[in-house]
Amino acid sequence: MQNGEKQKQILVLLGSPRKKGNSTTLAQQITKGAESAGAKVETIYLNGLNIKPCQGCYACKKKDSKGCVVDDDMQSLYPKMIASDAWVIATPVYWFNMTAQTKIFMDRCFGLFDASFTVNPLYKKKIAIAMSYGDSDPFNSGCVNALRSFQDAFRYVGAKIVGMVYGSAEEPGEIASNTELLEQAEALGKKLARS
Repeated sequence: MQNGEKQKQILVLLGSPRKKGNSTTLAQQITKGAESAGAKVETIYLNGLNIKPCQGCYACKKKDSKGCVVDDDMQSLYPKMIASDAWVIATPVYWFNMTAQTKIFMDRCFGLFDASFTVNPLYKKKIAIAMSYGDSDPFNSGCVNALRSFQDAFRYVGAKIVGMVYGSAEEPGEIASNTELLEQAEALGKKLARS
């Protein structure tokens, strides 16, 4: 970090129900790279939070809205999401897409911006994606479905996906043997911290 530069704040959001799963391993490598580049990283385990699905009430889009009105753990997460310079979203593929824990989180991001996009803390937010899947192919596994969902959602709100790392691993911890992928994840963390 150069003199006078603000330390980057990175929020890591783990969407796997496994605390030591393969997508978490990739996220840890991204964290390692980001911290080595001077960033401050906080990790949130989504499966451990009480996050309700979006209710489609549109209260967050009404005039003079204060945001999402659903009273759950997202209320303590929203300020961290807004304050951070970048996010890392890590999820395995479950049944051809991101996990339910990750999807609920993504749906609740809807409450961050107003109807006219005058208030949009996601605009220019830097995002890194880490994914693992059981099949040998990202198409057959459904990994591409999740990647496309992230691309479409973040493009819509003007956020920038800085990079994605994803790979095949069936058993917990298996991805740790993919040294090339781990190196890519660490490099992504450095890039995220410097972007």
